[in-house]
Amino acid sequence: MSSALRSLLLLSAVALVGCDGVATLAPELDARPVFADADPLRPDAGDSSSPAPDAESADLGLDAGDSSALDAAPYADAADVGTATVADAGPSDAGSTDTGRTPIALRVLTFNTGTTGGARHDLPPDDGYGSAQANLCDQYYGNGLSWVPVMDDTRDFLARTDPDVVVFQEIFHPEECAKIPMSAYPGFYCETWSSGEPTVAQYVLGPNWQVMCNLGKPDKCAAVHRRVGTFQGCSLDFCIEGMAGGRVPNCGGGSRVGRGVIDLVDGRTVTLVNFHGSSGVTGSDLACREAQIEQVFIDLGDGQPGANGLRNLIMGDLNADPVRQALIDSSARRWGDFVGDTLPFHFISDVGRNAAPTYASFFNIDHVISDVFVGSCFVPGVTMGQPEVSVITFFDHKPIVCDIRAD
Repeated sequence: MSSALRSLLLLSAVALVGCDGVATLAPELDARPVFADADPLRPDAGDSSSPAPDAESADLGLDAGDSSALDAAPYADAADVGTATVADAGPSDAGSTDTGRTPIALRVLTFNTGTTGGARHDLPPDDGYGSAQANLCDQYYGNGLSWVPVMDDTRDFLARTDPDVVVFQEIFHPEECAKIPMSAYPGFYCETWSSGEPTVAQYVLGPNWQVMCNLGKPDKCAAVHRRVGTFQGCSLDFCIEGMAGGRVPNCGGGSRVGRGVIDLVDGRTVTLVNFHGSSGVTGSDLACREAQIEQVFIDLGDGQPGANGLRNLIMGDLNADPVRQALIDSSARRWGDFVGDTLPFHFISDVGRNAAPTYASFFNIDHVISDVFVGSCFVPGVTMGQPEVSVITFFDHKPIVCDIRAD
């Protein structure tokens, strides 16, 4: 843990204990309705055809990593904000009306699958992933999900959880294997992977999914199960840059905000935004995150907000706790300008001083947000009765799983 993190944790803890006014910057939504009938509303809810699958350190800002090759060339010359790709459609339901339709019910999941070298990898019991492997993952794999035993655990977790829509941050893209020395292959996906085989995202999800990734950021991908719908503008199982987006100047390569439009099987649409805020605690880091938030709500770069649909779903790693860090982080406060009880968007995931922390034992930085969907969430490894994704010391984030519903 860096000295910057220790200082930030102390400051945030002080703010948490002594500043009641912080809560007004972002509402505390400690309870959301649970839909007992949600699963029957999911198309083919019982048909789980999935089989039984920028690196962050603990520097609150919050991802110190993301300094892998994925942030640099070949994407360093990507267009600045203003670049949009195939998924740049605005609001649409193909002219249909929703009158009398069954409400849309989905299980959605956001998961930063990255790791950090600062975890206690060498403590007993020996899980096969120690500091030596962690160093290799940091040096060559961008601290992204790439260690095969953890990939298998993730695959099993996703099969059990059976989501309809997933967004990933920090998931290793195996086309990078060509740049990695073979001495760093053992135990990692590169050891057996060949070009044309499933990506890590496809491997952990299983069959019958469609995957699209952010512009210039193949470690940030969204996925929809074909039982509920498909992405507009993507006819393949994997579209590496299918999400609309734009690069924020001086904030790394590629787009940390991606928009995709899901055509549901009943003809309605959901606009999905995959968000991964820049890491760090400097003024420029905070400015990058603020600009990325503005991409979601003001202009993605194509003249439209990232969340520009009739039904919007924003998921991802904010890299700031909207309440607990609001006194010391302007990007945390910026969320409160757009998301709150009296604003067009609201948090579905737990947020506030009373929320059970899901990151670094202090914070809630991974979130699910919407304008029309409501629901309830659970967090593996935090919510009672919900085990960790893997017993191997790897992940530094926890997935957020939400059952949501809207007309």
